Amino acid sequence: MTITIIEPKPISFVAPVVAAFGAFAGLLVGTAQGNSLLGLVGGAVITGAMAYVFLQVVRQERIMRWLTVAAFAIAGFLLGGVAGGIVGTLFGWFFGWLIFWLGEGRYRAKLPPYTTSLQVFYHFLFRVICGAVFIFLITPILVVMPLSFNAENFFTFTPEMLALNPEGYSLKHYRDFFTNDNWQQALWNSVSIAPLATILAVAFGTLAAIGLSSEHVPFRRPIMAVLISPMIVPLIISAAGMYFFYSRLGLQGTYWGVVLAHAALGIPFVIITVTATLVGFDRSLTRASANLGANPVTTFFRVQMPLILPGVISGGLFAFITSFDEVVVVLFVGSAGQKTLPWQMFTGLREQISPTILAVATILVAISICLLTTVELLRRRSERLRGMSPG
Repeated sequence: MTITIIEPKPISFVAPVVAAFGAFAGLLVGTAQGNSLLGLVGGAVITGAMAYVFLQVVRQERIMRWLTVAAFAIAGFLLGGVAGGIVGTLFGWFFGWLIFWLGEGRYRAKLPPYTTSLQVFYHFLFRVICGAVFIFLITPILVVMPLSFNAENFFTFTPEMLALNPEGYSLKHYRDFFTNDNWQQALWNSVSIAPLATILAVAFGTLAAIGLSSEHVPFRRPIMAVLISPMIVPLIISAAGMYFFYSRLGLQGTYWGVVLAHAALGIPFVIITVTATLVGFDRSLTRASANLGANPVTTFFRVQMPLILPGVISGGLFAFITSFDEVVVVLFVGSAGQKTLPWQMFTGLREQISPTILAVATILVAISICLLTTVELLRRRSERLRGMSPG
């Protein structure tokens, strides 16, 4: 059993690191108050001084952490009201924890004792970069969702919303979505197109993945590259090609034209997920089934399908999301009668700015989160079935 001895770190190391985080936080606060430079410098100086006082003078972690939370909460409330107080509380908790986490050397607690300082730096630099990318990607969603409850017809936060005044929030944009004929027709079009496109994508994609997983199939790699090309080729090129192809067949502007186009976009997702599931598939099971007298169809539904079902469902969910959220292809292939929900949102942004778009976007985000959660649960189930993770 290895015991890791954690030693306190010098203030010459802790103070600059805390000041760097404080400068970033101060930049955010200063930008909101109209003076970025003052916020940048002030944040660095205040947090750096806090690190020195906490670790060199007081050294009472519990007391100082609570005082930090209280002080930041009061400062945030004075600068930005209730919303500012909430942000200040979060900042206070973070810096109260960060100072002692660094000062007491706790950041090395879960790392091997032989790691060098440079390795520790790279370890946490990687985590910080991943966190920054995550925040960059998730911030637009976090902004859109509260705005969908705006009581006014604005695309910005009103003073009432920033003050967390109940009068600044309303469900009227959601009511408009569920009562407006244009939005409901667009919703019905999406609901009628996406499931059928998903069924076709799952059927063709699963068969293609099973066929291409056999080693005796010639030109497997070129065929796989062609089948997954809709994921790689820019969508505008695929849409233009589908437009010219379907116009020759008389499918342009028809319901089945849109369904087939969305199925073509969803097939690559099914192929990839099913192929990944088939990597751990024991092919001796199919041979044993054939030796017992089962025909290929029975073998597929009784032996293969139960084991690859998580991958099939995951690919189907991705295909459904692709069809439900797609707008470029339907603009080329569809007509006014096939105006889907994303098309209606695009029209609302281009022709008439309607805050109902924010409500629709929030609903779509909620649906996507539910579907992706389902995909993750299916992935874990697939790993358990293949013995890759404990039950």
